[in-house]
Amino acid sequence: MNFSLLITVLLTAVVLVAGAYVVAKLIGPRSYNPVKGEPFECGIPTRGSSWMPMHVGFYLFAILFLIFDIETVFLYPWAVVVKQYGVMALVSIGFFLLVLVFGLAYAWRKGVLEWK
Repeated sequence: MNFSLLITVLLTAVVLVAGAYVVAKLIGPRSYNPVKGEPFECGIPTRGSSWMPMHVGFYLFAILFLIFDIETVFLYPWAVVVKQYGVMALVSIGFFLLVLVFGLAYAWRKGVLEWK
């Protein structure tokens, strides 16, 4: 790849981001209200502190969802080219799925998928 092309792309990206930021600052509203800084949930004012601890199970469940969601994203391009690569493609995707199944089994055994 040409080095000057890389520099051009990076500079273009920086200029576009900086330009969008400057335009937003110039034409955006400038009013500040202390109420805007308060936590907000569906039009209902919060009671108490908004910084309450969350159960780690929600985080773990979300991470597992992302892992298996990304798995399906990787399966689609594989399915498109599987005929071209033959048995090696089947072996590689089999290994990929095996690793994911072991990860799911580990999470299941640790009790991550149980709601308490």
